[in-house]
Amino acid sequence: MENKKVTILEYGDMGGFSARVSSILSSLGLSVSTDGKYVVFPGFCDVHVHFREPGFSYKETVESGSMAAARGGYTAVCTMPNLNPVPDSKENLELQLKLIEKQGKINIYPYGAITVGQIGEELSDMEGMAENAISFSDDGRGVQSEEMMREAMLRAKALGKILTAHCEDNSLLHGGYIHDGVYAKEHGHRGICSESEWGPIERDLKLAAETGCAYHVCHISTKESVELIRRAKAAGVDVTCETGPHYLVLDEGDLEEDGRFKMNPPLRSREDRLALIEGIKDGTIDMIATDHAPHSAEEKARGLEKSAFGIVGLETAFPVLYTELVKKGVITLEKLIELLAVNPRRRFNIPLGDDFTVWDLEAKEAVDPEKFLSMGRATPFTGKEYFGKCLMTVCGGKAVYECEN
Repeated sequence: MENKKVTILEYGDMGGFSARVSSILSSLGLSVSTDGKYVVFPGFCDVHVHFREPGFSYKETVESGSMAAARGGYTAVCTMPNLNPVPDSKENLELQLKLIEKQGKINIYPYGAITVGQIGEELSDMEGMAENAISFSDDGRGVQSEEMMREAMLRAKALGKILTAHCEDNSLLHGGYIHDGVYAKEHGHRGICSESEWGPIERDLKLAAETGCAYHVCHISTKESVELIRRAKAAGVDVTCETGPHYLVLDEGDLEEDGRFKMNPPLRSREDRLALIEGIKDGTIDMIATDHAPHSAEEKARGLEKSAFGIVGLETAFPVLYTELVKKGVITLEKLIELLAVNPRRRFNIPLGDDFTVWDLEAKEAVDPEKFLSMGRATPFTGKEYFGKCLMTVCGGKAVYECEN
């Protein structure tokens, strides 16, 4: 950093964040100023990532994933249970915890699965995992049985845990792989209807009201989902939700015949995207999570139909959102930090500690996947220019990432 002055952005009640990190900044040779060239944010927190270990280390490792997170300004992430073995028991979860202890560069909080093997036929050992699982989820697969979801909510409630749901009705998918909209019809693709998402959300919200379970909805993408959650919150249901950066800035009109545009849920219509933006503005949507989902180059090189679902997002999230939402006046910078750092920690009870990230908001760069620290390269933002460059990320008072140029 050629200019050593930094300005600390503190949002809301963050327990004296500025005072805590000022001494650390000084030890790193940085001086705090109200007119610093660079901005210091509280460390970002992503409650929905895939680090692929154990079981799929050819896609990502705990080490590469956590370094990608640090490069994106994240100091805390929650890892989903799509693994082998699935963390559906205390013993299986401990295998993941050992990898995290050995390789993790930031704070990593694993999910436990809701069902054994994420197959949906038998509930997991939720009691055995409760001490070390941040929450329970069958992410990647929706729990199809209403009775099983009710029982899972009752057990999560008894354990004082949040139940985090990937909402997808398999009976409505019909082999679809992009949004069932204009692009699918014009290009001969099989579509995924919006009801496959909002239908299970509607069911689960009724169950959450009935059981009193704390309920969190993953990666919402439809206007109906926003409205259902808005109404449930007004009725007093204990529900929060997330959406991803790509759903806020892209829609089906941006699709290309390339696997880097394939994710689940898919990019929806412009109307859906605008409803999501209204949702973050009015507080219906509580947080933004990347659903960072790396795959091998070969798995993402098969076009829209045959590529694996999932894109990477940890290293692009802030620049994309800052450029497209903050600089264009859609939301304030303070609101963005609330969505990326404050609300996720508050909902999932994840401490901030001495975690922060330093950014040059004036730097403008094109997205180059070859520079990613993630092993995944598939992103719909390749080649596009965005403002914001992470210069340093500090976790637990120690620098875990420093930009080299």
